[in-house]
Amino acid sequence: MVAAIAVVAVNNQPYENRKMLQEICRTDAAQSEITARISASKNSCHDTDVAGCLYIMRHGRTDWNVLKKLQGRTDIPLNEEGRAMAENAREEYKDVHFDVCYCSPLVRARETAQIVLRGRNIPIIFDDRLIEMSFGIYEGVENAYKNPDCPMINFFSAPENYVPGKGGESFDELFARTGNFLHEVVEPKLAEGKDVLIVGHGAMNSSIICQVKKIPLANFWDAGIENCKLKKLL
Repeated sequence: MVAAIAVVAVNNQPYENRKMLQEICRTDAAQSEITARISASKNSCHDTDVAGCLYIMRHGRTDWNVLKKLQGRTDIPLNEEGRAMAENAREEYKDVHFDVCYCSPLVRARETAQIVLRGRNIPIIFDDRLIEMSFGIYEGVENAYKNPDCPMINFFSAPENYVPGKGGESFDELFARTGNFLHEVVEPKLAEGKDVLIVGHGAMNSSIICQVKKIPLANFWDAGIENCKLKKLL
């Protein structure tokens, strides 16, 4: 659950602003029924035409993906390969039903959604809560996942011990905003029988998957987030 993940993060990480994080945990605790309610909605997904389905997709490739640079909030566009990936996804998933798409406002996600859904008359709604996790001063750093001298290495190898650098976002903050989005937007849509697509980013998408699938923070990356591959969560 969101609350459990947040509590583990606060207890194990020496954040300077512990009071703020405890406030976030209290927010997460208030949202602790998100997964149960969404899971209840999925039980009859299209079997009884009562509940909708939830899908998620990561944006197409960018030049910074190729260079293995941390992107975060830096607004990097798709490259030609990324646009081709989105076109292939458009063809591959053309028969998957979506009622609405919610998308990160960053250009790489926005362009991906627009290509994948082109010609389908499906509304694309941009929501700031779906923006990628901020990596602060480490955005633009190359090969952070394997550099032992870069503090970002824990972000990939031991997320439960990750401490954000200057200007960076914590996992608690990420889970709080995406959990709020699930509660306020996704849950009502699924209850109405709407099929929802989310188009976003590696870390942001993973936070949603963890909350829906009850995956602990230590296994944050286990789901795998490939570019332009559709994942059905519910």
